[in-house]
Amino acid sequence: MAVRLALAGDTMLGRMVADAIRADGPERIVADEVVELTREADLFLLNLECCVSEHGEPWPDPDKPFFFRAPPAATELLRRLGVDCVTLANNHALDFGVTALLDTFRHLEDAGITWVGAGRDQSEARAARVVEASGLRLGVVGCADHPADFAAGPARPGIAYADLRRGPGWLPDAVQRLRHDVDAVLVTPHWGPNMVPAPLPYVRDAAAALRDAGATLIAGHSAHVFHGVRRPGILYDLGDFVDDYAVDPVLRNDLGLLFFVLLDRDGPRQLEAVPLVLDFCHTRLARGDEAAWIRRRFQAACAALGTEVSERDGRLVVAAFGAEDPPTPREAPGERR
Repeated sequence: MAVRLALAGDTMLGRMVADAIRADGPERIVADEVVELTREADLFLLNLECCVSEHGEPWPDPDKPFFFRAPPAATELLRRLGVDCVTLANNHALDFGVTALLDTFRHLEDAGITWVGAGRDQSEARAARVVEASGLRLGVVGCADHPADFAAGPARPGIAYADLRRGPGWLPDAVQRLRHDVDAVLVTPHWGPNMVPAPLPYVRDAAAALRDAGATLIAGHSAHVFHGVRRPGILYDLGDFVDDYAVDPVLRNDLGLLFFVLLDRDGPRQLEAVPLVLDFCHTRLARGDEAAWIRRRFQAACAALGTEVSERDGRLVVAAFGAEDPPTPREAPGERR
């Protein structure tokens, strides 16, 4: 039986989003029309781009500009959305130190939400989690290629760090081991720089290595803008889902996508993407000119990767998402902000 998997990118519930949650309640952050869509999915996974805690001190890095901490009520928003699993492998999980990270684990556990990509030590941080729907067992692996300072150690809490610029490291072995125990494997990496319109060559190389190792589906994040997708089963960047960020007038990080993948034991069948608008601390469906801009950008980004996108009932569709695509030229390299 096929499972409908929802995927969202960076979900930042700290800073001014946290203020909005405290002032107006978690139900005001995402529009009801978006919640209706996410609740229709069999499984929903996203990147939680913050810790969840009332405690801790800012990470002692004089060059770190942003610190994101959500209140415990943020888990009520995740439950309202029907989130099954979050990845914490990112550059904000330890913004308020180990104390807040451990609080995050506890609050997610209390809410019945699985997490991946972080742990009380390296072994737990790198461990896969398994979520299940309609008899399909999906193994999930989370990792991040920055920052190295957040890496979990043998006796140190932190994130599942992998220096992907040097190669996939421990990840292929983790994928291969997991593949024997589940029906499908999702790898969700936090990779590459912010505010670039396309995946860098090393990201594309890492994605290819993960596919070769047996990953069924790869869903990345970090750029804050969505990238094109490539068959078989590679979503290089999901973009953002909720935030309070300043808007780039060219890349339009306030316009995004919510992704749905139809997945069975043979792999991904089809991808659909629903256009979103990220207003200040509020996410809603895109319509009119906003939806048209998203459609044009997504179709162009996918075309550059050899992927054809059609439109159906306002949704952007990639058929046969598990089929092979021919190789395409590399994009020019960029730098992490």
